[in-house]
Parts: sequence; structure tokens; C-alpha cells
Amino acid sequence: MKLSAPLLGSCLALVSSLCAPASVASAATAAPATATATATATAHAPLALAEIPAAPTVDARAYILIDYLSGQVLAERNADQREAPASLTKLMTCYIVFHALQAGTLKLDEPVTISAHAWKAEGSRTFVQVGSQVPAEVLIKGMIVQSGNDATIALAERVGGTEPAFVQLMNAYAKRLGMSNTHFDDSTGLPSPAHFTSARDLSLLASALLRDFPQYYSWFSIQEFIWNNIKQQNRNGLLGRDPSVDGLKTGHTDAAGYCLVTSAKRQDMRLIAVVLGSDSIKGREDASAALINYGFTFYQSVSVKKRGTMVLKPRVYEAPDDYYGIGPAVDVNIVVARGQAGSIQTTASAQRRLIAPLSTATPAGELQIMVAGKPVKSVPLFPLADVPQGSLWSRLSDGVLLWFRK
Repeated sequence: MKLSAPLLGSCLALVSSLCAPASVASAATAAPATATATATATAHAPLALAEIPAAPTVDARAYILIDYLSGQVLAERNADQREAPASLTKLMTCYIVFHALQAGTLKLDEPVTISAHAWKAEGSRTFVQVGSQVPAEVLIKGMIVQSGNDATIALAERVGGTEPAFVQLMNAYAKRLGMSNTHFDDSTGLPSPAHFTSARDLSLLASALLRDFPQYYSWFSIQEFIWNNIKQQNRNGLLGRDPSVDGLKTGHTDAAGYCLVTSAKRQDMRLIAVVLGSDSIKGREDASAALINYGFTFYQSVSVKKRGTMVLKPRVYEAPDDYYGIGPAVDVNIVVARGQAGSIQTTASAQRRLIAPLSTATPAGELQIMVAGKPVKSVPLFPLADVPQGSLWSRLSDGVLLWFRK
């Protein structure tokens, strides 16, 4: 509400506005809402399962099962326990190499010189020759499919200058991704007391690979690779057992046991399973398959709000117009028990005083999500477009109005 030019009219308008009750608007309408307004929505769906059974007992020292879109944990055991990651380390090497590709500092067809240090690498190998130049794409496939330590070190030296310098990058990215129980000592996963991670941290890393570099993700589903006339199979046997599985990586050392990070997608739901410390190849595959099947059987992913959807249209003061739409900056998804979608409720609220100018990065409200009456998630709401500052007259009139509403 803006002040009219005559002083008496201004005073009457102010008094009227102060006495009027606050208005409420639903997120489903475009009607204006005050800064304290709320919006509630309830879905309807078939009756939910009475009770979800406990996660299966599997051959693993530690594991975690998460939903990719929401990040919700569906099952876990010793998920924060520090474990040797073996070749799962290479997922972080991939993450940094993908960054270099995306930034243009590394090209897929760029020849990479193989150093003596890379050529002498112990463990799994891609069989590149010292002094030769191998295209970066070949080395990436050798690292992912064959788990080649020689290819991995060659990439680390190309991106980081030296492997020790590259390891510093690995630890910096781990910190950035919130991997609080992780420290790397090399680029390949060879055993070291200072080289460890956790199931939860690896689930964060796998999610980051999917989120930040979808254009390179298909490499994790390659089942065999030939280089130097040597054909090697991808050690992730689930790629051939389950068509919904499309990644990510295996690992094994005596200290780590048999490990596997798996991702699978069925319809609109993607799960990530991390299994550490199994007793055998079959053990890690069966454990991963059991966890994935458990997740898909008993849970479903629900899209609550799409990114950029208007949830409320609250009052914004000192702006050209009175009301502006706010909504989530990201897609909002949650996981519920199958059949429980009907018990999802959302309640949205705007901040009491929103004063222009506002950017699309300015928190302006909150969306609360409840399942069966229990809060499960809160999501910040932001202006759907930048809100500029209004005219001098708008700022003066709204300034008076705000003063009376203290």
C-alpha cells in the first residue's frame, strides 16, 4: 500500500492498513500474501505399508544406502567408521580430472606422457609404457574400467604436476564436499595409515560425481576396455547382473577387503550404495544388490516442488510493486515409504519484513515438509527474480508504513 498525495488520505490509509487482518494465500494461487502468511498442501495416495522391515544383513564391515535426489539415508551401518578405501580412492581422482576437463585445462585427446613413476605403479595396471604418450581419454577409461594405477598416476601428474601435489588437491576437495572422515595419501588407493575414508563420505563423493559431471558419468558403465591389445573387464559384476546398475567403482586390498560403490536407477528414483570390507567379490556384489533392492522395494521418491515454482507471493516493501513470488532454488524431493505419499504436507512461510532490493540469492522464506505430521525437511525460499528498489515515493511511503508496524 502506497501513500496518496494528500496528507489526510495518507494517514487514513495507514490507520486502515494497520487495523486490517493479515491475509493468507495458498501456494497454488497467485493471490498476494503478507510476510507472515503460510500455505499448506496435502497429497492423496494409496495406503502406506504398515511398517518397513529392517535393512538386510549383509557381508560388510560398513555400508550406507542413500537416495541420490534427496540425500536421505535409507540404511546404514558403521557409516562413519574409518576404512581403507582401496581403489575407491580413484573416484576422487576422477572428480578432479573431470574438473580439469570441464575447465578446459585438460583435453580428452591430449597426449599424456607416461613417467617412470606411473609405469612402475604396483597393483592393477592399464599396461601403458614408460615414455609413451597416451590420450587422456584412454587413461581415464583405464582408471575407471581397469582400475589401472599406472593410468591414474599419469593423470594425477598431468593435472597436479606431481602426484603429491595432486593429493593435496584431493584432500582440499574432500574438505569442500564435507568428507569429514577422509584423508588421502596417494591417488590410487595403495594402503597407508594416513589413507582412509568412510561409507558416508564415499556416498557424498558419488553424489557429487553424478551431480557435477553427468556428461562423464557413462564411463562408469563401460564393461570392458582394450588397450595395448589387452582386454580387461570391469570388476563391477553388477553391471552385468542388474540392468538398472550403471556405476560406479570397485576396490580391494588386504586391508580394505572387497569394496563397491554402486548406483542404480529405476524409473525416477536413483540410489547409491557403498559397501566396505566384504569378504569376497561375491560378498560385495550380493551386499550391494540386497541394499539396492531393499531401497527400491520399500521406498519411493516424491517430487514435492520443482525449482523456480512459486510457493508464496509475499509483500515486499520499498519495491516498484507490492507483491513478488518466492520459491525453492532447487528441485525439492523426499523419500517416503511406498504408499505414504498421501501423508506429505507442506507449509510455507515468508519472512515478516522483506525490503527491496532483493536478489535471487536472498533468503525470503521457508518451506516445511512433513510426513504423517512429522517434520522431515525444511527448504529455503528465494525471490524468483531480482526485486529492484522502488521510487523515492515508494520508499518513503513504505518506510512510514514499516515504522507504524514495528
